[in-house]
This record gives sequence, structure tokens and C-alpha cells, in this order.
Amino acid sequence: MAAVVLVQGASRGLGLEFCKHILSKKSEAVIIATCRNPEKALQLKDLGVRYPEKVTILKVDVTRENEIKQASEIVKSKFGKIDLLINSSAMLHPSGKGETSLRDVSSEGLVATLTTNTVGPLVMAKHFSPLLMKGSGAFGQQTADESKHHSGILVNMTAKVGSIGDNRLGGWYSYRMSKAALNMATRNLSFELGRGRPKVVCVSLHPGTVDTDLSRPYHKNVPKDKLFTTERSVQYLMNLIDNLSVDKTGKCFAWDGSEVPW
Repeated sequence: MAAVVLVQGASRGLGLEFCKHILSKKSEAVIIATCRNPEKALQLKDLGVRYPEKVTILKVDVTRENEIKQASEIVKSKFGKIDLLINSSAMLHPSGKGETSLRDVSSEGLVATLTTNTVGPLVMAKHFSPLLMKGSGAFGQQTADESKHHSGILVNMTAKVGSIGDNRLGGWYSYRMSKAALNMATRNLSFELGRGRPKVVCVSLHPGTVDTDLSRPYHKNVPKDKLFTTERSVQYLMNLIDNLSVDKTGKCFAWDGSEVPW
């Protein structure tokens, strides 16, 4: 059976590039691409036209659990499993700018950012983990010890600014807090989904500073060699994913393979 990949937040940026990369590099894989507004996701719709047998597009707003649940039921009925789940959607802040001081903090901004960046991926894990446990281990590396074989991989896209230990500047309250909380969710998931058999590898991945809508207002302070295209970032990230094993579950890795401190 073909490898099944679900990319949440696939309409643009890294999510869209993950779809393109996997379709071009993994000929045996099929993609389930989710986003809030499929009708407006023109590049994603184009992928669906070009690969009608390989791309399934589903409407999922991660702030609405009923839509996540309905999508999981569709995927279960049509595919019966998932080998790789990538939670990719994220927002910096409803205003488009990170808070620079307490004066900029609002309860509405905090709730909206955490709902999209933290609650959404965790609820995705809730409804799709049973399908990850039915995966065939098509991604990553299996260890020699069969008791440590994994059936699926869950990737939460995080950011280095979500590291508490690496925080030396402050600011960006909503975004930093949402990614720190997401990392805790990844860690928790690694225990719950790694206790029995089959096992699911759970990691947080930092893509570097990528030329996307989210980071574009802050590019002027980024050296050119550290500002990645989505293609370059996803190439690095897929190399990491292809080398994941149970021994690496519950950790946070940067694009270059280095471990990011919590």
C-alpha cells in the first residue's frame, strides 16, 4: 500500500512545499492536504489537478474540532492509515506583528495565536493518532530492535523562538508562548504514543528563517545565507524526517539536525 502523508496547513508556505516535495521525491506516496479555505488555495488546487490520483484536499480549520474529527473519519474510510502527519499551519499574531512589549499584549491576540499554533496541532494528534498507529513505517529509519519499530511519524512545526532556554531577547509573547506550549505537547505525545506497540515518533522541527508571509516583515535583519526559500528549508526538514527513529522521539530539532533546548 502507498505511503500516506497528511499535511495540515497546506495552502501556502512550508505546508504547500511539503506537498510539492513529497509528490516529486516519493513516487509511491499519496498526499492528504488540509487547509481552511480550499477554494481560495489556488496553488494547492493546481496540485490536485496535476496529481488527481495522489492528492486529496480536505477543508480543515484547526480551530474547529468538529472539522478535524470529520476529516479523520474521511481519511480512515478512504485510506485506513497515515504514515506521516505534518502540522504546519501557524500564525505570528492576528495583527501580523509580534508584540514588542506588554503594551501590545491582548487576551484576544494570545487566545487566537495559541488556538491556532498549539491547540490545533494537539487536537489533530487526538483524532489522527489512531491512524498513525496503523501506519506501515514508510518514513524514517527502523532500528534493529523490532520492539522499537515505529508505525508513523508526527511532526509539529515549531520555531527556535519557542525555546525557553534560548530566549535572550524577550518579546513576541503570543508566538513564543504558543511554540513553547507546542513543544510541551510534542513531548507529552512522545510518551503516550511511544509506550506500547505500535509506536509513533513525535518531534518538533524548526525550519530556520524561511521566506514566508509569517516572517517577511522581519527579513531585513536576517543574513542572506540564513534566509531560506521554502524549497531549501523543506529539503533540510525531509532529510531529518527520513532519518528519524524511536530513539529521537520527544525532541526538538533545527533544520541542520542540531537539537534545540526546551
